[in-house]
Amino acid sequence: MGRLEGRVAVVTGGGRGIGRAICLAYAKEGADVVLNYASKDQPAQEVVEMIKKIGKKAVAVKGNVAIKADVDRIIQAAIDNFGKIDILVNNAGVSKPNMLHKMTEEQWDEVIDIQLKGPFLCTQMASKYMMEKKYGKIINVTSSAGLWGTKGQINYSSAKGGIIALTKSAARELAGYGITVNVVQPGYVGTEMFDKVKADPKLMEIYTGRILLGRFAEPEEVAPTFVFLASDEANYITGQLICVDGGLGMT
Repeated sequence: MGRLEGRVAVVTGGGRGIGRAICLAYAKEGADVVLNYASKDQPAQEVVEMIKKIGKKAVAVKGNVAIKADVDRIIQAAIDNFGKIDILVNNAGVSKPNMLHKMTEEQWDEVIDIQLKGPFLCTQMASKYMMEKKYGKIINVTSSAGLWGTKGQINYSSAKGGIIALTKSAARELAGYGITVNVVQPGYVGTEMFDKVKADPKLMEIYTGRILLGRFAEPEEVAPTFVFLASDEANYITGQLICVDGGLGMT
């Protein structure tokens, strides 16, 4: 039996990259999955089909986590299809880089809305059902940018720093209901977000030079931490930041 047998998970941004790897890892451990995605239908449907081949159930829900009506629909899909929600992974993200003095209000708002308001809305909605059941696992996603800041990404860094504080506050509020809330910092992962870096040998040298293990992670190397935090093995862990970054934070 898998470690998540009988559980129901909602994963935002589940159609590609780290989110996709988490959805598949959860299904392999026995969970049924609601995966949210923002734009491209085909990748999300591919993940659904892959989960069904594993032998579990999956539903893809298109929606913007920064819009409350969409969030209500995403979480409700878990209730309507599977009768409950046990696990929430706030993974959906967007990056709109620009230097501080050039950044537009729209660039600031879009990133803060999706990266910080989105997890707030999803946590607020999902926790209502979790509180009734006296059980739940909420896992947020931060970034090295949220720990140390990044030039040209003041919006992204601010949101990712905020998600750490959101995690700690939610952990305090929800602990009495048997709900744990943690946050993972995946470091540099070989996903679409780093395509520009990967295409430039000089940039790759700079980026990999910061990582003790000397290479980017694959999404499949990050997913096991999300499985662990969603499992009963992690019942006594809450309010914590876990870095899965190849020693990036050590340099």
